[in-house]
Amino acid sequence: MKTVKKGLGLMLAGVMLAGILSGCGSAEEKGSGNKPNETADKVSKEGFPVVKEPMTLTMMGPDVGIQNWDKMPLFEEMEKLTGIHMEFQNAPKDAFETKKSLVLVSGTYPDIFYAAGLTPAEQVNYGGQGILVPLEDLIEGYAPNIKKLLDENPDIRKSITAPDGHIYALPVIEFNQPWYRNPLWYNGDFLEALGMDKLPETTEELYTYLKRVKEEDPNKNGKADEIPLSSASPGNSLRDIRTWLLGAFGIYEEEIYVDDSDKVHYTPMEEGYKEYLTYLNRLWNEDLLDHESFSQTAEQREAKARNNQVGLFSAWTAFQMMGEEPNTSDPMFSPVVSESVDKPAIAKNKGINTGAFAISNTNPSPEASMRWIDYSYSVEGATMFSKGPEGILWQYTDKENYVKEYLPVPDGGDREEYRSKITPNYGIPAPTINLPEISKGLMGDVDAWIENETKTKLLDRGARIPFPVLFLTPEEQAEVTTMTSDLNTYVRQMEAKFVTGAEPIANWDKYIGTIKKMGGERMAEIYQAAYDRWKAN
Repeated sequence: MKTVKKGLGLMLAGVMLAGILSGCGSAEEKGSGNKPNETADKVSKEGFPVVKEPMTLTMMGPDVGIQNWDKMPLFEEMEKLTGIHMEFQNAPKDAFETKKSLVLVSGTYPDIFYAAGLTPAEQVNYGGQGILVPLEDLIEGYAPNIKKLLDENPDIRKSITAPDGHIYALPVIEFNQPWYRNPLWYNGDFLEALGMDKLPETTEELYTYLKRVKEEDPNKNGKADEIPLSSASPGNSLRDIRTWLLGAFGIYEEEIYVDDSDKVHYTPMEEGYKEYLTYLNRLWNEDLLDHESFSQTAEQREAKARNNQVGLFSAWTAFQMMGEEPNTSDPMFSPVVSESVDKPAIAKNKGINTGAFAISNTNPSPEASMRWIDYSYSVEGATMFSKGPEGILWQYTDKENYVKEYLPVPDGGDREEYRSKITPNYGIPAPTINLPEISKGLMGDVDAWIENETKTKLLDRGARIPFPVLFLTPEEQAEVTTMTSDLNTYVRQMEAKFVTGAEPIANWDKYIGTIKKMGGERMAEIYQAAYDRWKAN
């Protein structure tokens, strides 16, 4: 079975690469789909319903397994509002990438790709072949909310525009989420037990805290069972903590980042990355970093946290990880700094996730499809896509100012679990916008505290986007695709070896030599050219 899967993957990669190399001009030759459709006169450019006669469209998206999209209140409400009925051709979230790839080479497409996670390479490839419809004219004529967003945020327009000048997919826009990745959190009980009234500010102070967690029994059970720092990311090495600890050495977690002087770097070759590995190796050797970090699942790490064993960990919120009621007793990690830099590098969320919504060339009414999705980029529509239709889990108390209140959960269970059944915007990159108005009136004291923690510890300290979302040319993408897999595999393997001591840090120069042969320097050159184009656009 593994051999068959590998062969299928190679075949699909070959098909995609051939499409990329064929160039971008074919969209114009095969019909861009940007010309008015014969159904355009049946679509209203403003107001509801969207269509003058009921219409049915097909949609493909990833299903997380606890939803029934056919009877989901969100889609039922959208059908009442727009007059458009959706038929679904979904695949389980875990198998969605495979199905998406097969569908895109099959010649038979859904009308709409929803929360599809179309990569820039897929957008260039299948847009260039004419499979995905260019959206820019549709946005101008049928999407006032999206048009307004792009006009007010030109960097977003640049980031979703392919090298041939077309927009092939709409993004998720996250104005209200500054975290680059889940924060690190301190165990508040441990801080109290150790008499710490100030969080570590340097790598040495962090080391001292972790050392005390190991040696001073802060969970007060009389056992040496404390785990100072724990990670859980099999296959991705230490990604959940790397984001925050790399910053102490002036390096951003992404493989590619741009510095304040607009110079692009390939992170695994940087001196700061070496210092990070040296620091982690020190923690490993003294049992301050969980020795199961490279192999354990998130559930296994969570069990340790709920047993009150872990001193520092990554999670969406600390209380969820520790199985507690919402509280403010576990402070967010404040990025520390090493002796080698003046300030930590703090990564900020890019604000957009591209490839969330696309229209195929067999769609009978791209105009109606664009009107349908445009509502999800308004405050009212985004609220409904996020929280579900009004009257189920929430209601307005002051609609003019977007103030809301929660209603009792209909089945008396968990609100978030119930929300997952009434809207598709749960665990997938749903095409919409996250705005402060959505949660107005719904934020409790803990939510406000977390927002303040984020502001003071990340945003106020200079957090920025490490590298913008952008497109490569087909030729650049083909070259990067060829290099990326082997490079990423080697870098992650060597990270584990350097951290655990299986490979001494004294062999750094040998490692750098291998990286250069595999194309590390070339990666930086390619992305430098792409960044320069993006900035000049």
